[in-house]
Amino acid sequence: MKVLAVGDLVGENGLEKLKKNLRNLQEAENIDLTIVNSENVAGGMGITNKIFQELNKMNIDVITMGNHTWGKKDIFSFITNPKIIRPANYSKGVPGHGYTIVEKNGIKIGVINLIGRTDMPVLSENPFTKIDEVIENLDKENVNIKILDFHAEATAEKIAMGYYVDGRITAIFGTHTHVQTADEKILEKGTGYITDIGMTGPEKSVIGMDIDTSLKRFVTSLPERYKLAEGKCILNGVIFEIDVEKNRTIDIYRIDV
Repeated sequence: MKVLAVGDLVGENGLEKLKKNLRNLQEAENIDLTIVNSENVAGGMGITNKIFQELNKMNIDVITMGNHTWGKKDIFSFITNPKIIRPANYSKGVPGHGYTIVEKNGIKIGVINLIGRTDMPVLSENPFTKIDEVIENLDKENVNIKILDFHAEATAEKIAMGYYVDGRITAIFGTHTHVQTADEKILEKGTGYITDIGMTGPEKSVIGMDIDTSLKRFVTSLPERYKLAEGKCILNGVIFEIDVEKNRTIDIYRIDV
């Protein structure tokens, strides 16, 4: 089984890049399951119902979110759709699902979304204790293959999570920083790991945002409002090849279109 995870969609131009390239990428790589992080797709923050419907028309199995989950108010009209998941360690009682189960060729696959707490301006529960709870729930559903999108700022927190779930999660990929890391690996007990899969958005930018605006913020320390960059876009992601019988990752490689 081959799983494609696409890095954070940034803005409507990032969405267009995905539309133009996803089908060809899936066919060329014989992809069985596709996961797309979309927490920045609507103007750089959140997701709208219109964009959600556009993503629904594409061959995408699960949409994951992050710290900008509630960036657009109309998300409350579709957040209960099992195709979209928000961090499972958000406060108890918030709408939506923290994980979902997708069936492919008779195989159950659990896809989980978590958010980190280090240098992340979101009040959330402990992701390490939460993942224990989620794994237990998925085991009760006889779900062997488990994929985790860990949306976190600190590389140390992501690396620690990788070791924490090694052998219990089939694959874990990091999102949020928008910069693809070159540390893809298979951990000792068979879990595929990468710290961050990058972004799908404007290449000439500061993590998707306009360069001049970003520089003004850093140089002057004034609260200049961010705006999306324009121009040529890149598509970042990662592919995990999974041995279904042994429930372990046997290959992992980065995608940079």
